[in-house]
Amino acid sequence: MSSVNIVIREAQEGDFAWVENLMQNTLEQYYGGDHRAHAKRIFDAHISGGLDFLGFFSFEQRMFIVEVNDERAGMIHVVGKRQSTYKISPLIITPEFQGKFGLGSLLLEHAENYARDHHAHQLYCTVAGSNTAALQFFLRKGFIMAGSSDSHYKAGVTETMLYKPLYITSQITALDTPHISVLPLDENDETTKKQVSVLLIEGLKTSFDGIDDNWVKALFAGYSRRSSLDINTKYKLIFVATDSSGQVVGVAGATPKKGSPIKVMPFIATNIAAFEALLTDIPHQLVPYGHKLYIHINPTAEEVTALQRLGWKLDAAMPSAYHRGVVTQQWSLDIGQETMKTMRIKGKFFDLIRSGRKTLEVRVGYDAIKRIQVGERICLTTHDKASEVKIGAIRHYQNFEEMLAREPWQQIAPDISSHAEVLRLLKQIYPPAKEKLGVIVLEFLLK
Repeated sequence: MSSVNIVIREAQEGDFAWVENLMQNTLEQYYGGDHRAHAKRIFDAHISGGLDFLGFFSFEQRMFIVEVNDERAGMIHVVGKRQSTYKISPLIITPEFQGKFGLGSLLLEHAENYARDHHAHQLYCTVAGSNTAALQFFLRKGFIMAGSSDSHYKAGVTETMLYKPLYITSQITALDTPHISVLPLDENDETTKKQVSVLLIEGLKTSFDGIDDNWVKALFAGYSRRSSLDINTKYKLIFVATDSSGQVVGVAGATPKKGSPIKVMPFIATNIAAFEALLTDIPHQLVPYGHKLYIHINPTAEEVTALQRLGWKLDAAMPSAYHRGVVTQQWSLDIGQETMKTMRIKGKFFDLIRSGRKTLEVRVGYDAIKRIQVGERICLTTHDKASEVKIGAIRHYQNFEEMLAREPWQQIAPDISSHAEVLRLLKQIYPPAKEKLGVIVLEFLLK
């Protein structure tokens, strides 16, 4: 078999006719306008040193060509914006090389590295909704759908905007560090209820009028009526996010409504890790109560990214709906019996599972974990990645010591050097009160 030589280089003077034809032939079905004139403008800017003297928000135009055995096979063009973002416009692989050698991935990686090297905080692009192959490609590469616009660049064609945050490694690590548990509120735990009350009153007062002790008491009273399952009683479901020390770091209330939507309110978290934990865990738990979740919130930029990444859709903006001068947003998520259970997992363990080195996951006996069945498919998710696994086996133990006496610790934490270290890690994550719930080992099979 002959070797394949793949090179990515900057576009050169002699590439113009090829670039012009490639852009014209590829883009005309999705976008209106003069693609040859567009190609000439961005090509000339690139060749003249990359500086964009015509752009208002853009300052740079850069174009790269990928070659396979000295034959041009694709291109990517990136636009540097004055807001420290880069736009991909466009990324094209020639028809004869599509699906071969991972050229699209190589060009995208090259562009992402270029953007990172130039201290960009975000990479973004737009894709025609009918170009499903491109849309799926960017989603697989960690891009997030921001929204869509009908007849944006061409009449009858819906345009979708996607973006990828270019977080530095330390930021991802910081988000991945806390161990957050999301559980239904224990009605008899007065300490937790007090923390919930304080968080709601202090955290919501700048966003929602009328948040006081009586409001919190009404919320708890609704929770006490949850066994009725009668929407006319206005019963509530309450989920609490706590860290490993037992501190309450987030609260979500849910009210099933007539017609089977579920209003998720209040929804508050003290940090983005807890916010994501609530968003990830509660949809599957609410499947028995309705077909759609909707939330009223005025989110931060980080929280909007989490909502979009996890599939929530912005429905409406409501100025001064709950507090004068505050724009409250409604976000929604469709759920149903096909909604897959999602399990949050730390990034390093996610990578070990995908590599096949980690096949066992240890949890304690929360009700949601005890309901998992052999053969069920689970979505594993980190702050920026997701993957599906199948449950091959489930084993139960009284405590961590008993479990580690029977299970190979190397399959639980392959990056840790000893049995004792694994035991110490598990006890750090789960204090004695949690360990008393029982220990459950889930055996993963890669999809």
